[in-house]
Amino acid sequence: MTPFISGIPLLDTYLAEGFDSVRGMSSRFSATICGHILRRQTEMGIRGAVAEIGTFEGRFFIAMGHALAPGEHAYGFDIFSWPDDHVLDRFVANAARCGLPSDRFTPRPFDTGKLSVDEFAGLTGRGPLRFIHIDGEHSPEALTHDLALAHDRLHPQGLICLDDMLHPGYPFLVVTVHAYLVAHPEMCVMCVIDREDIVAAPKFLICRRDVVRLYENDLMQSFAAQHFVLGGDAMGHHCVVLTPHPRIADV
Repeated sequence: MTPFISGIPLLDTYLAEGFDSVRGMSSRFSATICGHILRRQTEMGIRGAVAEIGTFEGRFFIAMGHALAPGEHAYGFDIFSWPDDHVLDRFVANAARCGLPSDRFTPRPFDTGKLSVDEFAGLTGRGPLRFIHIDGEHSPEALTHDLALAHDRLHPQGLICLDDMLHPGYPFLVVTVHAYLVAHPEMCVMCVIDREDIVAAPKFLICRRDVVRLYENDLMQSFAAQHFVLGGDAMGHHCVVLTPHPRIADV
């Protein structure tokens, strides 16, 4: 059980009691931190829907859904056909079992690589998305396209969360992220959330440079025991690094 909490009772109950019962590879560590960020956004008056590309059976998606403010909605995109044709059924059943009401979310059975920016906007309510989790197909082409969709719909003070960064199974996927950041110098990696194990891999949190201040000090203070104080060199930006067991090697 995680030694810290998001501050959202429904989410923290799910993380403690339901998270491991939903098949998937997202970590409780990252879900807690992202839930905390969503709560902070709400407190700051940042409004908008949330979306996930690659929901699978809903492990991380349900966590985001429990962090919604009143009147907000969550959209989950997946092909829902791997490893079998019953993934969507299990996703909906998991959400119901874990207390996420059906009127708070909409599953979208799509290959996002075939969606235009306008089509993606139409499928997510055409409003700004304050938090977008990308965990779709792990190819350079797919991630490039998913980043383009997310970038176009992102709330000015919102966050893009990228899964499986620095994963040994996808060692060069970060090259695609580097290309995105070069093309969009107004964006930067605000935080790296470290892995729990080889399955529950690191995430990058990306936002506009001019809103980093809204998040970074709060994360360092709220998760002081998980803060790697040396931080990370993210293309010249000194980003926050949060890790379950922060330490500096004895040299």
